[in-house]
Amino acid sequence: MSWRFVTVAALFIACLLTANTIASKLIVLGGLVLSAAIVIFPLSYVVGDVLTEVWGYGAARRVIWLGFACNAVMVVAIWLGGVLPAAPFWKAQLAYDEILGTTPRILAASLLAYLAGEFANAYVLAQLKILTRGRWLWARTIGSTVVGQALDTVVFVTLAFAGTVPGAVLTGLIAGQWAVKVAYEAAATPLTYAAVAWLKARERVDTFDYGTDFNPIRL
Repeated sequence: MSWRFVTVAALFIACLLTANTIASKLIVLGGLVLSAAIVIFPLSYVVGDVLTEVWGYGAARRVIWLGFACNAVMVVAIWLGGVLPAAPFWKAQLAYDEILGTTPRILAASLLAYLAGEFANAYVLAQLKILTRGRWLWARTIGSTVVGQALDTVVFVTLAFAGTVPGAVLTGLIAGQWAVKVAYEAAATPLTYAAVAWLKARERVDTFDYGTDFNPIRL
């Protein structure tokens, strides 16, 4: 693969790891309570769209699993850093645990939501590209995000918070976060067009997934 592919893959993984690191902070935007990860996590879908549009579903699938593996490494490293005995003069152990520590339930919800959302996004985009014969990129990127972010948000919020907050609050969390993520993708459409056009011209590739095995487990 070219250095351009490696750069896009690295950007995808950087967005994922950064989002998971800052996700514990809650912010308020327009009256909606959101995770601070909202500032960068939707960008991973923009980059995922670029990967699938230019190099195809197979390449995107490898990067999605690579991101999963990198996230697992980060989680283990953070956990080990937390359980190692702190220096007697270091007084920030509680802050470390509160900010970087993750309960098993939240961690499982995050990982499963990531896989469901990213694979759905790549699959829908690849199929729509075939159906539209490569036209209407804006409709394909936004349409795939509508599906992918819906799955990501429903899976994460439900698995992470079901039973701990009222049903109406749970529904509001899902709807609000999904709407913001989709709006983010729509606003990034000019960036997506520019990146796709530049990469296709430089890479001289425009992959259509005819005959592709869409099994997400296959590497």
